[in-house]
Amino acid sequence: MSDALQKFLFEASPIRGELVDLSETWKQVQLRRAYPDPVKKVLGEMLAAAALLSANLKFNGSIVLQVHGDGPLKLLVVECDSLLRMRATAKLSPNATVDDGATLAEMVNVNGLGRFAITLDPSDKMPGQQAYQGIVPLDGESVATIIENYMMRSEQLDTRLWLAADETTCRGLLLQQLPQEGGVASLGEHRHSDHVEELAEQHAETWRRSLMLASTLTEAEMLSTDIQTLLRRLFWEETIRVFEPRHPAFHCSCSRQRVGNMLKMLGAEEVDSALAELGELSIDCDFCGQHYTFDKVDCTQLFAVETTTEALRQPGAVKH
Repeated sequence: MSDALQKFLFEASPIRGELVDLSETWKQVQLRRAYPDPVKKVLGEMLAAAALLSANLKFNGSIVLQVHGDGPLKLLVVECDSLLRMRATAKLSPNATVDDGATLAEMVNVNGLGRFAITLDPSDKMPGQQAYQGIVPLDGESVATIIENYMMRSEQLDTRLWLAADETTCRGLLLQQLPQEGGVASLGEHRHSDHVEELAEQHAETWRRSLMLASTLTEAEMLSTDIQTLLRRLFWEETIRVFEPRHPAFHCSCSRQRVGNMLKMLGAEEVDSALAELGELSIDCDFCGQHYTFDKVDCTQLFAVETTTEALRQPGAVKH
């Protein structure tokens, strides 16, 4: 079975929801790296959260979730693009030990210096356009609460997440209360103040009820139950509109050209110094494990192309 992301809307209220199963993608992530169980849990939860958040991207590009830690777990990174192609990795401190049952705070926020970042990176940037990045202190005891707090502060959208991951399964549920588009004018025959207040209370009650139902989910239930069954079990009394499911998949965007560009950013002097010491440069992709090797000839060609390009840009460089 392929992975699936199921979007749905509450017909009578401005509430949207999503359920995602990323078990196959999660297996592909784990093929590349061996992580302690507590790290697996939080990385899997971030993977599910990234898919849920990216499902409504309004641009061609990627969303990147990052946790920068000051404990044994230094970095968690999950990337998901608008086609739901995903990759993820985690980095531990050298010789770090992670105790069984370690909490997120114990792994990444030992001294209160942990940070959470969301980056929105369009693929087709306009000239001079930069990726948008929001960085905040870690505010919460779990991946779900950290993201919920971020969304409330940055987007002013009440967003709730239920996330679960173990060695074989990775699932998540998102509920989000949407703004009533157009305000009172959009309510049509309900414009009278009494009707507006009544409708607003109905929406609030539906939101409270949906949260109550979702909060009955246990982690064990999420991990053992497919998302279509979860949807029916949770909201069988609600009138919801269900959309055609989408199918996330593992995909790494690394390439030899990208690694070469990274080396060029380091500069010829630093690359030459590393070559003199090591003989050749070996780089492994942190996400997929792909191995790239650059020897002296390869690096000379990298900077020769750059030098030639710069020369052609000089006035009078092109002769007719």
